[in-house]
Amino acid sequence: MFTGIIEARGRVVRLARRGGSGRLSIRAPFAVELERGESVSVDGVCLTVSGRSGDTFEADALERTMSLTTLGDLVTGDEVNLERALKVGDRMGGHMVTGHVDGVASVQRVTKTANGRDVALRLPRELLRHVAARGSIAVDGASLTVAAVEGDEITVSLIPETLSTTTALRYERGDRVNIETDLVAKYRESIEGRRGPSDADKGTITLDRLKDLGFTE
Repeated sequence: MFTGIIEARGRVVRLARRGGSGRLSIRAPFAVELERGESVSVDGVCLTVSGRSGDTFEADALERTMSLTTLGDLVTGDEVNLERALKVGDRMGGHMVTGHVDGVASVQRVTKTANGRDVALRLPRELLRHVAARGSIAVDGASLTVAAVEGDEITVSLIPETLSTTTALRYERGDRVNIETDLVAKYRESIEGRRGPSDADKGTITLDRLKDLGFTE
């Protein structure tokens, strides 16, 4: 579990491809503190540390992960957002982020504002049902607030702190970014989808229901 508060920016040292899968070598400020088996969010994708050497750690990404996220787009020298897994007792500064990317969005517009930048993103339509204005969303692993939703586009507002600590400052039209929608919205949909008609109607009072309960006209 992660918070979406980016801890550091790392740099891709190497991406060794094996078929559709790949092994990432990433230079990170906290690499020397990592242990084999730890989880690290790389641009919002939860990866497991498979090894480290000096200021670099390695992690494997399966073919499905490479194809469904932007990890497959990475090349040597690219910067990535990094966050280590949440520890028990840590402060929840952002929102609950699992590191399981739901899809990839494309940057449509980047507009400078007095206090930062507004970024318009086009999302896959199947993700929009889990997005609401003023709700939470993770973009490349960073916890952001949705400023607006219009059609298949959402707008997120980036403050100077976000621009200075993440890779968002380089966003340009056409860039692809990883999206993880709100965990609570997904759980709610899943639970409501399993409710039968009788469960959904339990709280509804109708004439037929009153008759079923023994009341007559």
